Amino acid sequence: MNLKLKRTPGIYLAGFMGSGKGTVGQALARELGWPFVDLDAMIERQQGTAIAAIFEKQGERAFREIETEAIRCCIRDVEAGHPRVVALGGGAFVEPGNFELLENNGVTLWLDCPFEMVRRRAAATPERPLARDPQRFEQLYNQRTAGYARADFRIPIESDDPADALRTIRALKILS
Repeated sequence: MNLKLKRTPGIYLAGFMGSGKGTVGQALARELGWPFVDLDAMIERQQGTAIAAIFEKQGERAFREIETEAIRCCIRDVEAGHPRVVALGGGAFVEPGNFELLENNGVTLWLDCPFEMVRRRAAATPERPLARDPQRFEQLYNQRTAGYARADFRIPIESDDPADALRTIRALKILS
């Protein structure tokens, strides 16, 4: 197993909205026998409202602060020796300060999904607040790519089958 994972057993999936972080994360957690955390779902449970409602009522800045605190909560569990596979929100990894928190407390995987694929997937889930404006959506995708590229490992997403991503992650040999 990767030395970093032995010290802090956290695997954090980063990538743009619709890249498959939740689906791949659940499958990876099942395979490892580790708990899975979907950061956005965790925030919605804690706040008692949808992410879109937080954006609308409190604004993106307030949401990002809530998100960073949720990351800290996951990291406290990892630091205590409780393994986790965490699917981050699309902007969590590129938010200033979050990268350092994550990088120092486990392994980060970037699910690098082509723009056309994330556009198709996001269109199927209209509750995504940052996907409502197609031009802004593409601009955001392009802006975030360099931030995602700082992850420990890049996992190219070439199909809708999460088994393909799992094979790529297994091939990294970080888990054995």
